[in-house]
Amino acid sequence: MKNVLAVVYRDALIRLTSLTWLFFDMAVPLLYLLMFGVGFNKAVGLGVISNGASVAYNDFFLAGVLSMSCFGSAINQAYGFFVDRDNGIFYEFLTYPMTRGEFLLGKMVFQCVMSLAQTALTLTAAVVILGIPVNVMLLPLTVIVVMAGIAGWFFALSIVAFRIKRNDTFNTVINVAYFVLMFVSSMFYPLDAVPDWLRYISYANPLTWHTDVLRYLTVGIGSSAAIAAETFGFTAFLFISFWFAQLALKKTV
Repeated sequence: MKNVLAVVYRDALIRLTSLTWLFFDMAVPLLYLLMFGVGFNKAVGLGVISNGASVAYNDFFLAGVLSMSCFGSAINQAYGFFVDRDNGIFYEFLTYPMTRGEFLLGKMVFQCVMSLAQTALTLTAAVVILGIPVNVMLLPLTVIVVMAGIAGWFFALSIVAFRIKRNDTFNTVINVAYFVLMFVSSMFYPLDAVPDWLRYISYANPLTWHTDVLRYLTVGIGSSAAIAAETFGFTAFLFISFWFAQLALKKTV
């Protein structure tokens, strides 16, 4: 545990030296919610149909914002491996008396701590400014699911970062994946009325699973049976990603 906390402490010091980066970590999810949510909410008027019920777009989009911020935070944390590799500290870390798993867990725990502030700010704005009826009783579970989302995507993206040596190649792959995964998911629109082929692809997307679970916890949209299956699927995705991330890290030296 001491090794994990040492990695957390080191990442915290780095983040505190870049207040601009810290500001964007906190503010970007809020800006997504206020700009995209309000704009689309006005555009769709009466709302969207999700799971047979009509809901305001702001209510529907809140989970998408939380899920999007998890994915974005995981990208930033995975990109940090390239910064460490360029200045040589990455390989120095691998010589320290800690396991590869502890190194990855330390990185993940730091980003999860950051997510607490992100989530608190976003949900507060959702309730106070937009009047979204967030289920307060399920907030502890919501926070846990947010942290699980960051962890799962961080481990998955770390595999890509360890396999790819070139910075520009990593950015290209991640940007393409980010675009495809976001728009082939339930993040921006309900899957009720999309073509069958798109719906099947979307339901195989872990981003859909994570978004749907958050939507169920925050505003109660979704069936309990489907949410249970998606929770199981994303949990499996998290542990499988962690396993392969450790293997990929071992092969970097």
